[in-house]
Amino acid sequence: MLWVKSFHIVFVASWFAGLFYLPRIFVNLAMVPPESVAERERLLQMARKLMRFTTILMVPAVVLGLWLWLGYGIGKGPGNGWMHAKLLIVALVLGYHHGCGVLLKRFTAGANRRGHVWFRWFNEIPVVLLLIAVVLVVVKPF
Repeated sequence: MLWVKSFHIVFVASWFAGLFYLPRIFVNLAMVPPESVAERERLLQMARKLMRFTTILMVPAVVLGLWLWLGYGIGKGPGNGWMHAKLLIVALVLGYHHGCGVLLKRFTAGANRRGHVWFRWFNEIPVVLLLIAVVLVVVKPF
């Protein structure tokens, strides 16, 4: 199980690296002037490639996490409320990932209505979610 845990940590860290950087591309896309078609296309290409790669990294992170959860039987019985909270955080991260895909489709269609400041705040969400998840796993507060 230590191998599974090791690879889970690596894939989660890699997945989050993508989730940290993709909204930064969105910030730049939101700042591109309408006449800068080449810049917009270059940033869109970067965002599409990063989204695809981040999605590929998400799959083993989730599968290995499920393997650990089922293998260790964590979450059953008293004193395992932290795991239920962590599963909620994982669901929120999956939703955030999906939301990034929706936002990328809007940028691609030229339908983005949000400014760069909104995307700067949006970019902070995975940082907070990762912090909460790590505290829940390490501290196990409840």
